[in-house]
Amino acid sequence: MSMQHALFDTAGPKARARVRVFTALSIVLLLAIVGLAYWQLYLSGALAPSKWMPFTQPAIQAYFAGALGRTALAALGAAVIALPLGLVLALGRLSPIAVLRWPATAFIEFFRAIPVLLVIYAFMFALPSYGINPSEYLKLVIPVGLCASAVIAEVFRAGVLSIPSGQNEAGLSIGLTGGQSFKLVVFPQAVRVVVPALVAQAVIVVKDTAFGYIVSYPELQQSARVLVANTRNLVQTYFVVTVIYIIINLLISRAAVWLDRKLATRRAGKPKFVSLTTGRGPIQ
Repeated sequence: MSMQHALFDTAGPKARARVRVFTALSIVLLLAIVGLAYWQLYLSGALAPSKWMPFTQPAIQAYFAGALGRTALAALGAAVIALPLGLVLALGRLSPIAVLRWPATAFIEFFRAIPVLLVIYAFMFALPSYGINPSEYLKLVIPVGLCASAVIAEVFRAGVLSIPSGQNEAGLSIGLTGGQSFKLVVFPQAVRVVVPALVAQAVIVVKDTAFGYIVSYPELQQSARVLVANTRNLVQTYFVVTVIYIIINLLISRAAVWLDRKLATRRAGKPKFVSLTTGRGPIQ
């Protein structure tokens, strides 16, 4: 029995017919909304070719390219903070030692509970009053990285806990220490499990960089605001920015698929047995 059948009853002929009807109605409603929006934009002149001509100019394209580069730099900086810190926090929360577990748990729960925007405001208004005034880049990157690290910590922890305990016991039974068993047996499998969740969090990190307008960091969102103020082409500018974000997220998803296949290939190519003496290669 499949998981879907275990959780839900199989739909009968009448239920399937209702699903098809509701699906068709939803599609018609969506097309009607899109058509109405298009008609309103057409009547307002927002779709006139002259409104889109500025985006064909090399200067505007270079402007967006620079904004995209700064967005990527902010996302990369946040990821550099979030990934290693999230892993350390996950290990701390999984630790049987209370002095490590409780601070890690408190950090994770705190930064999971508060919005990124509130942390940015703290870096923007609270810290400068105490003489701590980082650059606009750090005011964006550090808050995004801290909040993302709390989520990533839970992703890693969930991945480790999803691995059957027998895997760790198998590592111990062939002579590995607890640390070696975690490093060589449990953790690689956990990483394989959490790759989709990590990709989803990477997409969120990229979108969170849009808060750069608050600290005047010139990423895509802030650059779009400046461009709108100068050209008055609001619909066109934000449409272009939306398309750029969609392309970025698609590229990240494609990279995740490639990474998932790469990990699967490496896992399939590794020996199935581990030496009791060296921890490598098949047992002789």
